[in-house]
Amino acid sequence: MPSTPQIRSQHVSRRTVLKAGATLLLSVVAPLRAYAAQILAVRVWPAEDYTRVTLENDTDLKATHFIVKDPERMVVDIEGLELNPTLKSLVAKIQSNDPYIKQVRVGQNRPNVVRLVFDLKEEVKPQVFTLPPAGNYKHRLIFDLYPVKAADPIAAMIEKGDWSSDDKTAAATPAPPPKEQLEQLKPDLKAEPREELKSELKTAEAQTRAAEKVDKNGKLVRMITIALDPGHGGEDPGASGKNGSREKDIVLSIAKRLKARLEDIPNMRVMLTRDGDYFVPLGTRVEKARKVQADLFVSIHADAFVQPSARGSSVFVLSEKGATSSAARWLADKENLADTIGGVNVKSHDKQLASVLFDLSTTAQINDSMKLGRSVLGEIGGINRLHKGSVEQAGFAVLKAPDIPSILIETAFISNPEEEAKLLDESYQNKLADAIVTGIRRYFAKNPPLAKNRLT
Repeated sequence: MPSTPQIRSQHVSRRTVLKAGATLLLSVVAPLRAYAAQILAVRVWPAEDYTRVTLENDTDLKATHFIVKDPERMVVDIEGLELNPTLKSLVAKIQSNDPYIKQVRVGQNRPNVVRLVFDLKEEVKPQVFTLPPAGNYKHRLIFDLYPVKAADPIAAMIEKGDWSSDDKTAAATPAPPPKEQLEQLKPDLKAEPREELKSELKTAEAQTRAAEKVDKNGKLVRMITIALDPGHGGEDPGASGKNGSREKDIVLSIAKRLKARLEDIPNMRVMLTRDGDYFVPLGTRVEKARKVQADLFVSIHADAFVQPSARGSSVFVLSEKGATSSAARWLADKENLADTIGGVNVKSHDKQLASVLFDLSTTAQINDSMKLGRSVLGEIGGINRLHKGSVEQAGFAVLKAPDIPSILIETAFISNPEEEAKLLDESYQNKLADAIVTGIRRYFAKNPPLAKNRLT
């Protein structure tokens, strides 16, 4: 039987072991409790449509926000976050020409809570939401700052395009195709609408006025409106080339060249779905075209494929039934992921938009799109090899405007080093823009634009 001192010694050693075990347990648990999310990157995308601020991080963040008046400010509190140099760099990323943000202040409001204060230039409607990992991105916390009063798209298009002048010049860009060639393709803008549409003209009279002007002889002239859609943008870079070129940059450059050439043609005006480096959801691109009552919708892309040997230009239109090839289906699925990569606020996004537009798409719209597609494909084939010699069809979300002939042009494969070099060449971009203009003119020469009959 152990003596009393031995018993005391055993009790002390047992307590020592328990204390050591508890200390070890605390050392394991404590870091988990103190763990703070890490901000991996901050990005700011200013645009007239809206300004987006993105915080990319390694976990899902919880944020609350409120507006303070006089002066206008938006305050955001982010939980589970400690201030780090990456987050502090947000201050320097706010540009002086940002339409909505004057400056931002960043600080540790209290333990594990970071506060951002956006000093605003005007009243805004903020949308704050999170996005799960997608593409090359981790978790994202998004702040979208929209103007309280959105700009009138038709007024903005007229102001930017200066389409009311018949003697416009495009000094910054090469001359359009020869005048003789364009004169041959000039459509008869006074052509009567199809018989089945005459009954709808009276109901569209008010909408028509925005697309008409009076010429030098006092006659009413029908304006032609074309919506150009440079793919991707902002958070969504699109495909990339071996030398680091990005699809979103190349297609915007081509679209701007194309816009200048089209607006150099009398009675023609152009709306860009985006005119800078910012993200526009697929459904919004369609909505923008419908708001300006576009006669045509032309989406511009530069595709990539898993094999760098893939090459050639393509033109696609919508399919109600199924894709004309497995490659077309693969491409449509890939392009339709733009909303996931670019980041759409699901709570405010009209989930029914895509299905409604698809249901409204008619055989007539697809037939007209095919005619436009053939005209453009034929012209592009004169400057670049065609990936396929015919217009293809697939379920592209961006082509689902029910009342606008719509095509998607894959200008070339950015993943092909040879074609990437072409896409980066200004001369090639100019030739491509010229070819698309000629294709559009050929389409209108055979299919004169009808009086406005948009159902809005």
